[in-house]
Amino acid sequence: MEKRTLGHSGLQIAPLVFGGNVFGWTADTNTSFALLDAFVDAGLNCIDTADVYSAWVPGNKGGESETVIGQWLKKSGKRDQVVIATKTGAKGSPGQALDKAGITRAVDASLQRLQTDYIDLFQTHYDHEATPVTETLQAYADLIKAGKIRVIGTSNMSPARVKASLDAATAHNLPRYESIQPLYNLSDRTPYETEYEPLIREYGLGVIPYYSLASGFLTGKYRSMEDLNKSPRGQGVKKYLDERGIRILGALDDVAKRYSTAPAAIALAWLMARPSITAPIASATSLDQLQSLVKATQLQLDRDAIEQLNVASA
Repeated sequence: MEKRTLGHSGLQIAPLVFGGNVFGWTADTNTSFALLDAFVDAGLNCIDTADVYSAWVPGNKGGESETVIGQWLKKSGKRDQVVIATKTGAKGSPGQALDKAGITRAVDASLQRLQTDYIDLFQTHYDHEATPVTETLQAYADLIKAGKIRVIGTSNMSPARVKASLDAATAHNLPRYESIQPLYNLSDRTPYETEYEPLIREYGLGVIPYYSLASGFLTGKYRSMEDLNKSPRGQGVKKYLDERGIRILGALDDVAKRYSTAPAAIALAWLMARPSITAPIASATSLDQLQSLVKATQLQLDRDAIEQLNVASA
């Protein structure tokens, strides 16, 4: 399996990241273990989660995803085969204010749930603009020095604050964000391509986009309002069901037919083919779904296929 370097760090990841938001939500423990085993067996190695997954589920408080991953790491003994990425900074998480004390508590709690001595990629989940970027970066510096985290990244941060953080890291000899986790897919293109991509190219950042399948819309599962009731996530794709969305699905169908694969694999392969993208994040709740996602890593879309998808999603 091809490996790609995340930014200027030493982390090498395969071109598809498993989104751990489903663990403790739509995938129970046994299913999660089977999915993680199959993911690693396919040659993939990066798993993304957060300290608040999956607090939105009634009865959950956050940390369930990390707990499942930690149990799997202990049972499987595969810690040295995977790159673990997690986050803090969301509302309700210990690191919400991105201050030193909060970040330290968040990292320690994540380490305990993940049953590991270190986190490969620790990310700022949401920004807290009242906190100076230097304070956040200094907290990360101390944790790196302590061996608790290896590399840092950020998500859901404005381009201006990303740039301020990167410049502050250089000016004060602090660790810099090596990756960004933005919203980006065939349906959601403009913010990333116009606001983030120039910055990413300038600074040489890694990119692991979330909602790579537009909350499942790009799988082709949802093609009418009636289809929205097919899963708990269905209502999240309602906004994509317009003339442009149907045009995108048509292009995906055409290209998928030519490559004898599923639309989801094509949508992910389109992301993987973009030079600025390191590895998109995608989730699966069954082995069949996972195999469709893995297929994307085996595809090399030709120029005509990429252009067809670009035009349909313009």
